[in-house]
Amino acid sequence: MKLSTKTRYGTRAMLELALAHERGTPLNAREIAQHQNVSVKYLEHLLAALQASGLLHSMRGPQGGYTLARPPEEITLRQIYDALEGSQALVECTRDPQLCEKADLCVTREIWAEMFAACMAVLERTTLADLVQRLKEKQGTLADMYYI
Repeated sequence: MKLSTKTRYGTRAMLELALAHERGTPLNAREIAQHQNVSVKYLEHLLAALQASGLLHSMRGPQGGYTLARPPEEITLRQIYDALEGSQALVECTRDPQLCEKADLCVTREIWAEMFAACMAVLERTTLADLVQRLKEKQGTLADMYYI
C-alpha cells in the first residue's frame, strides 16, 4: 500500500495544528506550507478537504488561520485518510466483487482485503494526540518550538 502525498502532507499539517492546539493558537496556511516545504496552493487544497470533512475550522482576519475542530485525541489518522483519499481499496474488486468474474474463487482478493483492513485498523487506533506524544518523545522540548 502506498500513501499519496495528500495523506502524508495532510497528516503532517494536522500534526502541526495539533501542536498549535495545545498553545491555543491558529496557524495560517502560509506558515504550515513553509514548515512543510510544500506550496501554499497545494496545502490550501488539502486544508479545504480537511475542513469540509469537519476536522478543521478556519477563521479569517489578521489573527485567523486554521484550528482543529476537535481535540487531538478525538481525531484519528483514519479520519484524515478518509477526508483526503475517500474510501479507497488496495484493489477495486475488494470493494466491489462484481468487477471481477473470478471474485468468488480468488484467494488473492481475500489477502488484499485483509491487508487493507489491517492498515486501516492502525490508522483507526492512532490519533493526533498519539503523534504529538511520539514527537515529544523523539524531540523533547523541541516539539513546542519546531513543527515537523
